[in-house]
Parts: sequence; structure tokens; C-alpha cells
Amino acid sequence: MSSETSFTATVSAITDAFGDPTRRSIYLLAREHSTASDPSEGPLGVTASMVADEIGVHANVARHHLDKLAAGGYLEVSSAKPTGAHRGAGRPSKHYIAVGDALDDASFPVRSDDLLLSLLGRTLSKLPHDEAEHLAEEVGAEYGRAMAAGLSGDALKAGRRSLRSAIQAVADALSAHGFAAHAEGRNDQLKIINNHCPFGDVAAEHPVICAVDRGMVRGMLSELYHAERDDEFGAITTESSLAAGDTFCTTAV
Repeated sequence: MSSETSFTATVSAITDAFGDPTRRSIYLLAREHSTASDPSEGPLGVTASMVADEIGVHANVARHHLDKLAAGGYLEVSSAKPTGAHRGAGRPSKHYIAVGDALDDASFPVRSDDLLLSLLGRTLSKLPHDEAEHLAEEVGAEYGRAMAAGLSGDALKAGRRSLRSAIQAVADALSAHGFAAHAEGRNDQLKIINNHCPFGDVAAEHPVICAVDRGMVRGMLSELYHAERDDEFGAITTESSLAAGDTFCTTAV
């Protein structure tokens, strides 16, 4: 591998790992708790619950970011019993420990995605609300169809068995894209709950971007469920959103 190719690969890896500001904060917290300390203070590193409390995110979101950092080699995972637990008592918890100084604090790059999202938000804000929301949803639907087309194997087969299984496949795909999503509900009212929004502060400033989420769900379902029309599985609505101050985002089908 040439030095230029190696450098490009390194930059790409770092951007993927640390481009999200929440993930940067989580890594720095893990590094802070990964230095040598008094054994009586407990094991080194952080747990998902510790991160959730310190950073102010849902535990599932914390675990998602921690596992991404571990997969990239920036954190090591170890199991430790709760402090003071007797032998055989208490279930071991996963502790994430920073691997050396992966990066200096000042070296985290700004993701081009952040700049593009900001540009998108400002552009949409210049349009009439209904037109901006329609455009955002159509962009999401196009991307959702591409996501569904990229599925293979068990995920693709499961998504085509029933509407419920298709909804679950959509939730899994959204989680892989940083939404920390899960499916719930009855056959007559299925929902996808997102505990984390990768659009972050841009969505809070320009809530119309939430229509992208709805579009992604519609686009994926149109491919997975083999609907002749996008609306054949019924109306897809946004019931709640983090950008509007709700606890989580809910897309109802």
C-alpha cells in the first residue's frame, strides 16, 4: 500500500470513528477513565450506563457508539463484576477501555457530512414549509430504496415475508446508519422508534429534516414489501421527534 493510499485510509477510518460529536465525547470520557487508578475505585474504562449518565444519551445509543469505537480498534472491551460483588454474584458488565492515545483532542476532523447537513438545513429553510418537507421526504425515500436494494441474505428474505418483518428489517437498517432504532406495535399500528438522530443539532435547528427519516422508511418499505405504490401499506406519519423536544422519534405505519 502506497503512503498516499495509507494516509487516505487512515483519514477515512478516523472520520468514520470520530466524525459524530457524541462519539468524540464518548471516546474522550472513556480515555479519561482508562488511566491507572486505585483498584478500590473499581475497574478501568466506562460502561454503557456510565456513558448514558455522563453524556446524557439513551443507554442503547451509548452502547452503539461504544461498540463502533471498539470495532475500529479505539477501545478494548473487558468484563468485570460490579464493585463489591461476591464470587458468583452479579452479572459481569462490559467495560470499554481506551487504547492509548488514539488521537490528540485537537486532531478530530470536521466531517464534510456536518457541513452538507448544515447547508441542506439552510437551503430547506428558504423554501415554503410544505415544499421543503416534500423535498426532504423524497430525498429520504430515494435513499431508502437504495438502502433496501443493498440488503442481502437473511435481512432481505426476512424483510419480504410480511409487513411486520419488513418494518423490523427497516429498523435494523436504520440502526446500522446511526439511528438506534427498533420496531414495536400491533399489526394494525406498527412503529419504528429512533432513540438517536444522526442529524443532531441540524435537525433541532431545522426540524423539516425529520421528513428525511419518514422518507427513508417509505422508500425501504416500497422495495422490501413489494408494494406497487409507496402508500399501499398505509399512511406513514411522524408521531414524535427529538427535534421537537420529544424523548424519541416515532414513525408510524
